[in-house]
Amino acid sequence: MEETVTEIRKSALQNAVRYEKPPKVDAVLKKILGENPELRKDAKQVYALVKEEIARIELMSKAERIAELAKIAPELVAEPKEKEKQEVRLPDLQLTEGERVVMRFAPNPNGAATLGSVRGIIVNSEYAKRYKGKFILRFDDTDPVVKRPLLDAYDWYLEDCAWLDAEPDEVVVASDRIDIYYKYAEELLRKSAAYVCFCTSDAFKVYKEREEPCPHRAVSVMANMANWEKMLTGAYEEKEAVLRIKTDMASADPALKDWVAFRILKKDHPRVGRRYVVWPTLDFESAIEDHLLGVTHIIRGKDLMKSGQRQQFLYDYLGWRYPRTILWGRIKMQEFGKFSTSELRKQIESGEYGGWDDPQLPTLKALRRRGFRPEAIRKFFISIGVTQTDIAVSMKNLYAENRKAVDAHASRYFFVRNPKAMKLKDGNSFVVKALKHPSRADYREIRTGDTVYISGDDFAKIEEGQKRLRLKYLRTVEIESINPLQAKVIDPEPEVPVIQWAPTQNIKVRVKRPEGIDEGIGEPLIASELGNVVQFERYGFVMIDSVTKTEVVAYFTH
Repeated sequence: MEETVTEIRKSALQNAVRYEKPPKVDAVLKKILGENPELRKDAKQVYALVKEEIARIELMSKAERIAELAKIAPELVAEPKEKEKQEVRLPDLQLTEGERVVMRFAPNPNGAATLGSVRGIIVNSEYAKRYKGKFILRFDDTDPVVKRPLLDAYDWYLEDCAWLDAEPDEVVVASDRIDIYYKYAEELLRKSAAYVCFCTSDAFKVYKEREEPCPHRAVSVMANMANWEKMLTGAYEEKEAVLRIKTDMASADPALKDWVAFRILKKDHPRVGRRYVVWPTLDFESAIEDHLLGVTHIIRGKDLMKSGQRQQFLYDYLGWRYPRTILWGRIKMQEFGKFSTSELRKQIESGEYGGWDDPQLPTLKALRRRGFRPEAIRKFFISIGVTQTDIAVSMKNLYAENRKAVDAHASRYFFVRNPKAMKLKDGNSFVVKALKHPSRADYREIRTGDTVYISGDDFAKIEEGQKRLRLKYLRTVEIESINPLQAKVIDPEPEVPVIQWAPTQNIKVRVKRPEGIDEGIGEPLIASELGNVVQFERYGFVMIDSVTKTEVVAYFTH
């Protein structure tokens, strides 16, 4: 409950600061349960915590409330109405007069786009739009071994970009342009800026530690060109030879010393087969492409700072100007922790997950299947901004943004988990009109006989002593017996719990959640919502994924 107490404190303090008086218990409770539906089963305990927190706030001065809120949640100190007026935007780019902005996003297509990739797509495309520039999607797919490309992933990225309103102006595939990289490798060899090295990695490490050049560094241009030609024709085996860029062997940073630009990899490539056996490293390929494509600004993780330092040697040798570089910190989604596309791929191929759109995964395909809206995802990542600070954010922030996008359109329905039959004494058949949405005069009909179904959670409360309930839109009832569960219809009463229910004629519903599957039953009309996000009352938003005559499968949104 520690995290819940913190959320209650933030909400209550924000309300007190905004309205300059302690909040009402119901206002804070409604907000907490609305944003955290999983807490509804503990509503009594949450109510007590809210009441206790508000009693504490009542004893504080206005200044003390503001100071505490500023300490635990500074972003909430500003008035919400003022915040809404402020346009959420990315920081300005540094530009020269008349310069046309060219941004690129360069994934390795070894799997579906994760949330980290989505951030890169959105921020780079947003800058290109803002400055009326150009957005390039470049597939850096020159590693057929460790980060082996997945053929489907090329199309997935294009689909994702289109869905996110981030369609690229140009698409480039590195594996289609290997001959271009060979041309620049040969130019560097002729300039004596590169050489073919036959040292083992352990042997070269010794030279680096001694700050001494390896013997192959002094080989003539003609000999190097001959060795390079042998590399290209497959005369050498893997790890027998590499092409290195000359830097400074006395550099204080070992990572910058004569780095590898090309290596021999004799595994077939999913896209180009066995056409090539010599493949550029990412640092080389990316450096050449950024220049050829006219990229003006590179946004990369601060953990890749050394890539820019290595690439600067190439730009100096070739007489090019390096693009402006913006470094940003890692983003960690608290619910997922660290994630690697390569690791996710292994887990999917081993059957641990059902596919790249499994609701447990931090992929865009999974979020799309769960019913997230692209505009919510865009706003979420733009609001995070570009900063070198590592950021840990909760999916709840994205849920809140997505709720704004789906709430106005999502029809409401009843769904009950672990259903328990309740016999209504003196009840025959009922037809009730229920609102499809609280803000619209749009109704649905629910027909039921003298038996309705309530959730297992609500039945547990009856076992604990709850005697009277309001079946929403239907009747107020009083429990007469538990086994069998039977109730009689009584006159409406205020202050009794209102619960959802399923009618006699119902449909089986399975909800796939990140943490597992919820099984239950719901209104038959749910089956008419295929492909839509709806809200199951007192449960959450779901995307209706598939429908048969006997079953509906939904994906939990939030």
